[in-house]
Amino acid sequence: MGIEIRIVNSRRLRNEFIHLPAKIHQHHSGWLPPIYEDDKKFFNPKSNNSFNHCETVMALAYSNGIPRGRIMGIIHHNYNTLKQEKTARFGFLECFNEPETASALLGFIETWAIEKGMNKVAGPYGFSDKDPQGFMIEGFDGIPLLSASCNQSYMIELTEQNGYSKLLDCFTYCFNINIPMPDIYQRVQQRVVRANRYQIIEFSNKKQLKPYVIPILELVNETYNHLYGFYPLNKAEMKEFAERYMPVLDPTYVKVVLLKNEVVAFVIGLPNMSEGIIKAKGNLFPFGWIHIIRSIKRATQLDLMLGAVKPEHQGLGLEISMGMRLLDSASKAGIKTIETHLILEENTQMRAVIERLNAPIVKRFRVYKKNLIDFE
Repeated sequence: MGIEIRIVNSRRLRNEFIHLPAKIHQHHSGWLPPIYEDDKKFFNPKSNNSFNHCETVMALAYSNGIPRGRIMGIIHHNYNTLKQEKTARFGFLECFNEPETASALLGFIETWAIEKGMNKVAGPYGFSDKDPQGFMIEGFDGIPLLSASCNQSYMIELTEQNGYSKLLDCFTYCFNINIPMPDIYQRVQQRVVRANRYQIIEFSNKKQLKPYVIPILELVNETYNHLYGFYPLNKAEMKEFAERYMPVLDPTYVKVVLLKNEVVAFVIGLPNMSEGIIKAKGNLFPFGWIHIIRSIKRATQLDLMLGAVKPEHQGLGLEISMGMRLLDSASKAGIKTIETHLILEENTQMRAVIERLNAPIVKRFRVYKKNLIDFE
């Protein structure tokens, strides 16, 4: 077929990079388009602070002048130094079902990584674990999630054909809002309330929530540092992250635990807005935002986005107490089901909390790895 790789180095090519997936997924019913206003900022070094501390390259694959695929390479030097790795990441890989295109794109990133002194490639992965990670390998019939990949199933084979193997898996679980709570959860909830040590804060508007956003993200830095791929957010990234999600957050589904005015735990849910984003085709303007707002109001599924408990307060039942408050708020709003955020396969503590509810795994995502040259 003959594949030409072009590095994205202009606004025109960046727009091609952003909009190409819509062509690839034209007949894919399970695809959730991005919110294009967000993507324009995310892939622009002038508006995404993550570019300032990562080495990156974005590329498009062409055949006979027609774009057939895209990929991004990322080297997070601070993360590599922290973990003593020489790993490049590939992310945002999309292509038609063409082995030659996939090989050309992955081969381009591998060559780039070797030239930069790396000895391993891992992905799909973005700047941090807050970006979509992994290819979906199970759960293609489920409701798509804003925070997760919606790849074509053939991407799994195309990636593995190029010598990539499993690095790690992530899961999401889904359960009915009216599921009976185990007796132990009821007792834990009562114990937390009786102790009167912690204060659980609930919100009715964004003005009340706003002062807690940065403390929440600071707690994320403290509690997520053991997770694969995570590197602490700096102040600029915290601001960008808040600006990205505050417009769609419903304060009703945010619960914060305070101890002496310090944020020690939180959980954030988001009504699933996939139906609205699909109707809007990812465009907020001129009228796409109306579809999105309507879908939020009509949502019957709540997606868990983030949650954390300060290490010295873990195991005391705070996650259960927050969870039951969240269930109560969701039930009053007519929510029927809750789907968790991505949970690492090795995160046995979090998985145990969910699995006590007999909640099934509904989606599985896989991050791949490939060893290149050993520089040791």
